[in-house]
Amino acid sequence: MKILSLISLFCILLLSSCEFSKTSSTLLSSINGKIEVDKLKTDIGGLSTTSATIKTVQGDIVFRFYTKAAPKTSARIMQLIQNKFYDGLVFHRAIPNFIIQTGDPTGTGNGGSNLKLKAEFNELQHIKGTMAMARGVDKDSSDSQFYICLTTLSHLDGKNTVFGQVVEGLDVLPKLSKGDRIISITLNIKN
Repeated sequence: MKILSLISLFCILLLSSCEFSKTSSTLLSSINGKIEVDKLKTDIGGLSTTSATIKTVQGDIVFRFYTKAAPKTSARIMQLIQNKFYDGLVFHRAIPNFIIQTGDPTGTGNGGSNLKLKAEFNELQHIKGTMAMARGVDKDSSDSQFYICLTTLSHLDGKNTVFGQVVEGLDVLPKLSKGDRIISITLNIKN
């Protein structure tokens, strides 16, 4: 009888630990490899209250996600952040008054995570601090590489998937040069 009671207690504890709650770990847990960005809160401008901090050799950059305008891209970037994919990567492209770009483990601009994303073109504008997916000629060729605008680049509007906006550290952006490393990127969950 004692063993049956212990087994029952174990089962109750196991089930209670599996119970769904809206904690940050549940919101970003993978279900079939997909992050549930639709459960993340957004502000009136469409930016998530969840942010990410990019620690670089030049300082920190904080950005938030456009989870409604680019849900699959946002989820993939969050997944890559959780997997520490970007930690240690270099900015392989840095063009003053244009963009800085990262996300290629080879550092050449030709690599990625080996998972192509379907484009989520949206109405968001490329302004200073806008984050968008780099891609090749094929509109669905984005992978893990992204760029950050150093100024307004309206000629890119509607041509690349905009997924985020820098909200802190705009002053750090022009300090970054080709070859500078990302120390780490971490998610900051706020609900």
